[in-house]
Amino acid sequence: MQDMSKYTQEDLWVWRTLFTRQKENIPGKSSQAYTDALEHMSPVLNAEEIPNFKKINTWFENETKWKLEVVPGLIPVQDFFQLLAQRKFCSSIWLRSKDSLDYLEEPDMFHDIFGHVPLLSNPIFSEFVHEFGKLGCQFLDDTEKLLQLQRLYWFSIEFGVIQEQGKIQSYGAGILSSYSETIQIHEQKANFLDYSIEAIIQKAFRTDIMQEDYYVISSFEMLFESLKKLSLVWNKELTEV
Repeated sequence: MQDMSKYTQEDLWVWRTLFTRQKENIPGKSSQAYTDALEHMSPVLNAEEIPNFKKINTWFENETKWKLEVVPGLIPVQDFFQLLAQRKFCSSIWLRSKDSLDYLEEPDMFHDIFGHVPLLSNPIFSEFVHEFGKLGCQFLDDTEKLLQLQRLYWFSIEFGVIQEQGKIQSYGAGILSSYSETIQIHEQKANFLDYSIEAIIQKAFRTDIMQEDYYVISSFEMLFESLKKLSLVWNKELTEV
């Protein structure tokens, strides 16, 4: 449970600094859907106050029905899929220290809330995340398929980019919560690959470095359709066993 009284002035400074810096950084670099969603959520998600999960959950009741689920950190992958299938998004309630403002390997509240939560108010994207969780729940005992879904999550929800009006823009939370990675994408100092779910589910990733390869979509519908395609293939395999 989140106890707002436990946050310190340093926590507020860290949140305000990170939020303000990144909000000033992302114009022209983030997807229009993310930019619109962040603005839409401004009554409950802004630089002036540490996010109050109760307020955010109430706000979502009139939107896409998602809820924030407090977790201590990284949780078992099976639990993660089950929560997504219930429209519950996991979030830490701790904030990095002022001495560690930049890249963290383990996600903190700034990554979870600033990076992930705004797009959960986008109907198409949030439904993709929901269906992603539901597909994972069908294969909780299949280690290989869960690994493949983790790769899809990594290269879309965490580090996805989208082509908009001839420009590559970021929508993944791992990018949008990182000052330097947002700039790296904008300056195109990376490899941009055509989105292919077949390639993605076979591609290993590292969590300890800035990414080198990014998969480019043309719309969020593309994510949704590719997930449906994967579901059909996997469920066909089940019926043929």
